[in-house]
Amino acid sequence: MACSFPDARARRRGGRLRRASALAASALVAACGPGEEPPGRSAAAQPAALEPALADAGVVEPLDGGAAVEAEPAASREALRPGRGDKLASIAMRTFVYAAPERGALKLGYLRAGAIVERASAPSGDAGCAGGWYAIHPRGFVCVGKGASLDLDHEIVAATPAGPRRGEPYPYRYVVSRKPPPHLYVHLPSEAEQRRVEGRSRAQGTPAWSRRDEALLGEPEPLTPFFASRRDLPKPLGAAEKVRFPAHRGRARADSAFGLISTFEWTGRRFGLTTELDLIPIDRTSAVAPTAMRGVEVKSEGTPAFVMHHGVRTLKPDASGELGPDGWAAHRSGWVLTGKTAAGGAYAETDAGVWIPASALRVARLGRDFWGHAARGRKWIDISIELQTLVAYEGERPVFATLVSTGRGELGDPATTSATVQGTFFIREKHVTATMDGGELSESSVDLRDVPYVQYFHNSYALHGVYWHDAFGKVRSSGCVNLAPADAAWLFAWTDPPVPEGWHAAFNDKGGTLVYIHA
Repeated sequence: MACSFPDARARRRGGRLRRASALAASALVAACGPGEEPPGRSAAAQPAALEPALADAGVVEPLDGGAAVEAEPAASREALRPGRGDKLASIAMRTFVYAAPERGALKLGYLRAGAIVERASAPSGDAGCAGGWYAIHPRGFVCVGKGASLDLDHEIVAATPAGPRRGEPYPYRYVVSRKPPPHLYVHLPSEAEQRRVEGRSRAQGTPAWSRRDEALLGEPEPLTPFFASRRDLPKPLGAAEKVRFPAHRGRARADSAFGLISTFEWTGRRFGLTTELDLIPIDRTSAVAPTAMRGVEVKSEGTPAFVMHHGVRTLKPDASGELGPDGWAAHRSGWVLTGKTAAGGAYAETDAGVWIPASALRVARLGRDFWGHAARGRKWIDISIELQTLVAYEGERPVFATLVSTGRGELGDPATTSATVQGTFFIREKHVTATMDGGELSESSVDLRDVPYVQYFHNSYALHGVYWHDAFGKVRSSGCVNLAPADAAWLFAWTDPPVPEGWHAAFNDKGGTLVYIHA
């Protein structure tokens, strides 16, 4: 068993059908960069995939190192590369980026609805794409049509006031459905529509739980012209729409959770905009409270460790060298131990100059380099199921450590239990957010939207942030490696393959950062 991401399953099915063409595309672009980089890594590097388009434009390459023969001005070549300020917009939940301007080419990643990226001013052909294939920054090609538009005022763009806040622990503001779950409105509903749809008049006053949610979500955004017009929200290609009534699309699924792009105050009530462009009443949800859990960056030589008890005092030596109370070490706070101990090993020194009782600490076991990664100075990740720790390395040096939650099956067989798979893997896909279905939130959970910073390393197993529990340091998941959102954001920015700015995901079937999972 593993945590389940529907997008990944669909991509793997399509990947099998494209295997032959993907291999050919890989051969074309293999010389574009080092092994860790995705194919077609830079539009400025003149990838092989661009040459047929240059020929179609009348630019002929020299045969024997001589000057190129140009049937068109030199500007034609530049028009096929991004960099002149021209842009395109994604109007689908997944607008795929290809390594070459053709449908069968290797997929490099995708954009999400509302994203705007820099493009070439002229298309690089139209094979299988009536709107034309455009090179985008920093690499790859996008087909303009159902999934992308050159019109930056497109209704999908107008209805998407913001994208994910990449780099922040929570790329969206998150809410979990109450019972019954909220209705999915197609526009900001009038009070009459709310009464008709929800079958009741809203109670006067604001209950305590609602005030708590308001505080967690922060101030609402001002209405944009699109929402102020109360126009019906469009649906991006690939977004679910099973039913459609005049004012709403039915209810959300039970035990669902959402990432919200924005929230708006309307008719004395607050509404949230989901990433699939539905409006939900916030008072039918509970806002997610952020966790205080943070890993520790290792900036000096030493061993990472975590405080696993509450009420732990830190100590500091006085002028005579006697240890005395100094402050407090927060539960699950991370420290770097220097290796020095006192009182027969009862206290451990940290690189912050304070001492902590050794009995309160969970000390990470520094990993062994079985693959020569450390000798070559490359990045790799070590995860211990017994300790529930993750340590990230650059070569032989640990640079970051945190507590995780692996599968509830502990060290059992992943084929028959919810254990996390053990072995050596490579990160092959990274998604800023992805939808998960399965029993992660509760026994009946079926619809967890916008799970943050998802990094697949084997089948449906992934490293990812969670917003529905705060049990880091204990087994908890259905098989994936759960991380606190701040830690997931740190790792997402650190690992390979990189996800370019403006993209929502990047793929690298050759493999990115190594992940070693063991007892």
